[in-house]
Amino acid sequence: MSKTSDHPAPVRRLDYRPPAYLVESVDLTFELDPARTRVTARTVLLPQRTDGEAEPLRLDGRDLALESVRLNGRELGPGDYTLGADALVLPPQAGRTVLDVVTVVEPKANTALTGLYASGGTLLTQCEPEGFRRITYYPDRPDVLAVYTCRLVADEEEFPVLLSNGDRRDSGRLPDGRHWVTWADPHPKPSYLFALVAGRLGHIEDSYRTRSGRDVQVRVYAREGALPRCAHALGAAKRAMAWDEERFGLEYDLDTYTLVGVDDFNMGAMENKGLNIFNSLYLEADPETATDDDFAAVDTVVAHEYFHNWTGNRVTCRDMFQLSLKEGLAVYRDERFSGDLRGPGVQRVRDVRALRERQFAEDAGPQAHPVRPDEYQEISNFYTWTVYKKGSEVIRMLHTLFGEEGFRRGLRLYVSRHDGQAATCDQFVAAMAEANGADLTQFMRWYGQAGTPVLDVEPVYDAAARTYTLVVRQSCPPTPKQPAKEPLHVPLAVALLDPDGRRVPLRLTHEDAPSGTERVLELRQPVTTFTFADVPARPVPSLLRGFSAPVRMRMPLTSEERILLAAHDDDPFVRWESLHGYLTELLLGRYRAGDAEPAPLPPALTDALARLLRPEEPEPALAALMLELPGFDTLFGALDEVDPVRLAEVLRATREELARTLYEPLLECHRRLDDGRPYVFDAERSGRRALKNGCLSYLAELDTPEVAALLHRQYERADNMTDRLAALTALADRGDGDGVLEEFGRRWREHPLVLDKWFTVHARSRRPDALARVRRLMDHPVFSETNPNRVGALIIAFCFENPLRFHAADGSGYAFAAEQILRLDAVNPAVAARLAGCFNSWPSLDPSRRETVLRTLQVIEGSEGLSPETSEIVGNASVA
Repeated sequence: MSKTSDHPAPVRRLDYRPPAYLVESVDLTFELDPARTRVTARTVLLPQRTDGEAEPLRLDGRDLALESVRLNGRELGPGDYTLGADALVLPPQAGRTVLDVVTVVEPKANTALTGLYASGGTLLTQCEPEGFRRITYYPDRPDVLAVYTCRLVADEEEFPVLLSNGDRRDSGRLPDGRHWVTWADPHPKPSYLFALVAGRLGHIEDSYRTRSGRDVQVRVYAREGALPRCAHALGAAKRAMAWDEERFGLEYDLDTYTLVGVDDFNMGAMENKGLNIFNSLYLEADPETATDDDFAAVDTVVAHEYFHNWTGNRVTCRDMFQLSLKEGLAVYRDERFSGDLRGPGVQRVRDVRALRERQFAEDAGPQAHPVRPDEYQEISNFYTWTVYKKGSEVIRMLHTLFGEEGFRRGLRLYVSRHDGQAATCDQFVAAMAEANGADLTQFMRWYGQAGTPVLDVEPVYDAAARTYTLVVRQSCPPTPKQPAKEPLHVPLAVALLDPDGRRVPLRLTHEDAPSGTERVLELRQPVTTFTFADVPARPVPSLLRGFSAPVRMRMPLTSEERILLAAHDDDPFVRWESLHGYLTELLLGRYRAGDAEPAPLPPALTDALARLLRPEEPEPALAALMLELPGFDTLFGALDEVDPVRLAEVLRATREELARTLYEPLLECHRRLDDGRPYVFDAERSGRRALKNGCLSYLAELDTPEVAALLHRQYERADNMTDRLAALTALADRGDGDGVLEEFGRRWREHPLVLDKWFTVHARSRRPDALARVRRLMDHPVFSETNPNRVGALIIAFCFENPLRFHAADGSGYAFAAEQILRLDAVNPAVAARLAGCFNSWPSLDPSRRETVLRTLQVIEGSEGLSPETSEIVGNASVA
């Protein structure tokens, strides 16, 4: 019988009950061995019932071999407890209870990469969300906080480095060649933040002096060969520590801060207290092996995990429904940190683009859920774009409403009030409201309401009265289990530009004087009207400045108005959005025209794009973003009954037409920016490389000897991976690129992270044999289905990022995805569930493909032994 008919009972947020027992302390001893690790846990528990009716003591546990149980010093037999598949249950305990449990786990056999597992010669843990129960029997829930001491015992030659949370307290050697180290974390934490790492690792280190004068030892551990590539991450950690002190007054609270890179990891990284564990992808970067985007990702992910030290660790979540309390807040902070490093405007556009392409699609599909879900079957499936990225946008709106100082007051109040506690989203918003004297009752709907709101804006200019009126209607489409929506509290940042592109002073009709040239208007009703006085001429509205709310906005703008905003607005998001909107309408019109000959590109549009290529463009990084066409996912989300292959062809053909039209400006811009300066990663030079390689990607659409020579020349002469990979990607779709692809694979065959880029280039290729190449590469010596990075670079990249070949009319792409979902589900259900998301958009496909996908989903859903993680995703999709 398939497990799809035997789903676990949903966990519901409103069913929350405080824990029956709290934990005072946990003392752990690990006798580490890859095949068989023995875990001894001494847990001191305190019952919470005050009426004398103590509840049974339930301890979560999965896939454990139980050796012994002692209660207050007394050895228990099987008749003294109940042992099930997911719990150890003891009779009610009336007072302070000391429980000693010995379990055995098998790290090397653990391919799910949760709990204690092996990555090459390293042993490590991943306990979020529910991995600790795969280590020992324990009340594994976020609102049970305790002080942890951990003693690690291992063969000294095999595991010379032994790390855990907190600070190192003691160490020694045993006569049998083993050694031991004890770590203690003085700060109470939930079990999901426990961590250990043991292996043959090297490290680099530096010190950081906090503003109160404490010296913190900052260390990065990795394989010896990877250490030279970890210097940027070490610097990123120190930059994040300084930024958090300066921005929010939050200082690090231990003597050591440790970062570890590992090759097998389901997530990007994990914020375990004092011991952050990273997928090596987000810890290693040097010019030869990493792109500018890789360097930026290291900065962002290192900062994200560090920022959790206070917002996630010192103040944690009451339950996993509050996941965005820590993750949305950490994303908001890492985005601002990254913006301070690379320019806030460019960073904002990048973040909005990703949100729209991924989170908006999630909101519009069968997996739609609120930032704070009401229920779940598998919590591992809720580490989503909605929880992280939309959660970040909700927090950003609070900053927009209250400003820098108001937001800082609210965050400081939240941290001081809940330090050492497990908190809720309500408590975070309450601290913001209290610190700013605001009523945020309606604002809380953002946490409970799924879907992307829509703002329809109607402008009216009265020349005789010199008034300009905006009528704003808000709505939100139905989502699964939420057919009706209530109006939200939406901040709408507004400016008005005169015909020359200058901002106009803003005064609402009920005000006595203008209050600046930019305002944040607050929407609370289904329809809201704002009228501005003393507007001498019809203005051009600059709305949703800085993307002040995660909404779709519909407003009639002429082509001339869009071009004016793109050329003159001082808000980077509005500049980008104006041109992006123009291009989106053009591409959608071409798709809807079917087989008809497309109309010529409007000269006003090509002139605007050409201006971005001139030397006087002040911000090359923003110009590079504005030059890009809207992505396939953006266009797909705006259409019904889509033929994805034809849509992909419209995109390709338009790129080719733009390349022909702008050939000389593109070529000249590339030549100017290809200045031969040695590689340095900084905002200015990475922006220049982004624009240069944006030009290259357009030129690569033209099959001419001159372009072929340019591509090969850049590949051969590049002194950095950014430029080399740009040329390789462009060549991958061309007949003259096979030799370069083979050379790249040979050159980097001993470097898996670089080969991942090569895998992805193959997976995204438009060439007709792309799927056949992907299948062949699954036999490559470096590829492994047990490594999430390899699977993501090849299989997931093909299914999510190659619409032309994934959606092949013969259904071969869908069949391949189903085959891999079932294979991976037996190895690592978390990765299989992630891959299963490739079918989420099937209701928007054309009828023939819809039928094929639905049959495919039914086959997967009916498969024997499907994991709960994959079953939930496939089940939700199949009933969309």
